[in-house]
Formats: sequence, C-alpha cells, structure tokens
Amino acid sequence: MNCMACIEYIIIGTMIISAILAVEWRDLLAATVGMAAVSLFASLLFFMLQAPDVAMTEAAIGAALSGAIFIFAIKRTQRFETEEEEKPGWWVRW
Repeated sequence: MNCMACIEYIIIGTMIISAILAVEWRDLLAATVGMAAVSLFASLLFFMLQAPDVAMTEAAIGAALSGAIFIFAIKRTQRFETEEEEKPGWWVRW
C-alpha cells in the first residue's frame, strides 16, 4: 500500500467523523462548520483522485456557498437546537 492510499483513508475517516459531529452537535453554527468540513475534505479527496474541476466546484458550492447560506439562516433564527426532553444519541434511536 502506498502513501497516497493511506492519506485517502485518513481523509475519508475525518469526513466520517466530521459528519457524525455535524449531526450530533446541538449548536447549529458548529454543526454548519462540521458540514462545511465534510465538503472541504470531499473536495480534497476529489483533487487527489485527479478531478480538479469537481474539487473546485465542491469547495465553492458545497463548503463556501452552502455554509454561508446556513450561517445566514442561523443568524436569523435560534442558534441552539432545543428539545423538551433529552433524547439519546443517534446510535440508540435506531
């Protein structure tokens, strides 16, 4: 196994961790940052897979524009997700 494959697996792992954190965080601004991180790691992975045009589009639309729209919407609403009763994590809800 070469070094590039190891780096790709590390990027995929950080994408999975960022996605789980984006779903679990109650602070919607932090969840938006987690969502943007998934997009940035995806664009980095696309670049490593020799698709620079897809990588630039994912970085511009997926991370920058979507993140900005979510942050604008959060600024106009509540920043923290509220629930009447504390529910267990996603792994218990299944």
